[in-house]
Amino acid sequence: MGAESSCGPTSPRPCASRRLPFVELARELLGTQLIETETVHLTLGHVVLSGLIIAVTFVLSHLVRRGTRRAFEIRGVADEGTIGVTTRLIHYVVLLIGFSIALEAAGVHLSALFAAGAIFAVGLGFAMQTITENFVSGLILLVERSIRPGDVLELGDDIVKVRRMYIRSTVVETLDDLDVIVPNSDLVQGRVRNLTYLDKIYRVTTTVGVHYQSDMDQVRVVLEHAGAQCAGRLRDKPPIALLLEFGDNSVVWEVSVWTDDPWRQRRLRSALNEQIWVSLKEARITIAYPQVDVHIKSGGFSPPPDPSA
Repeated sequence: MGAESSCGPTSPRPCASRRLPFVELARELLGTQLIETETVHLTLGHVVLSGLIIAVTFVLSHLVRRGTRRAFEIRGVADEGTIGVTTRLIHYVVLLIGFSIALEAAGVHLSALFAAGAIFAVGLGFAMQTITENFVSGLILLVERSIRPGDVLELGDDIVKVRRMYIRSTVVETLDDLDVIVPNSDLVQGRVRNLTYLDKIYRVTTTVGVHYQSDMDQVRVVLEHAGAQCAGRLRDKPPIALLLEFGDNSVVWEVSVWTDDPWRQRRLRSALNEQIWVSLKEARITIAYPQVDVHIKSGGFSPPPDPSA
């Protein structure tokens, strides 16, 4: 008589239903259908698996960016702009791959999704034209690297420093310590002067007017000496004093010095103005200012005739 498998409370080998009750319950729960169509069969298990893949993607992105920063440090790369742009591009690439795998795990075929979304993307592009434009501009900035975190820019009449770059906008800081969010399309399509693009050498200028009776050779020597004594200037580039024009009330001179930190140009210009003031005073050279000459003619004043007379 063959051995028969028994399943009961007195059996030494309990049945599978008693041995793994939670596993069976989990299988039934994860197999619950959420969406079922001809092309998509989405269960709760697919959603959980996709969520796990997305979580792992963010963790993996963090680890890869951390390793990239460590590799840059080992190689001696200290440019924060290069490191920031590289790590952000890696972050977006890892997220793109992770979300693609998560969609495939959820039963969404990307080929069909792209084909169906092509028409939708066109309509969405018209509806969200500005956002799409900023998004594409952000990708251009990250790939082209014409603007990087830490760069000093001239936007219109403002001098700003790039603090953070995102896919849609860029955060900059003004000289008044204000944080401004600039759309990326403004940086790509507008005219922007990057003061630190190839190098950080920047010329700081100021003007001063002297009296017409001053000795211009002496003025040039004094102004060049004042520029040389200015604290904070770049020492390997000598200052230059140029006669700009003959104004209505003074002879206008321009004094130029150089710095390797454009972000501190306002302080350097202030120091240069103070040194020019002291040097001209010590040389007894008059700093001209607008004057008005009033000429009074001698003779009596005759009132106009009375029309009623």
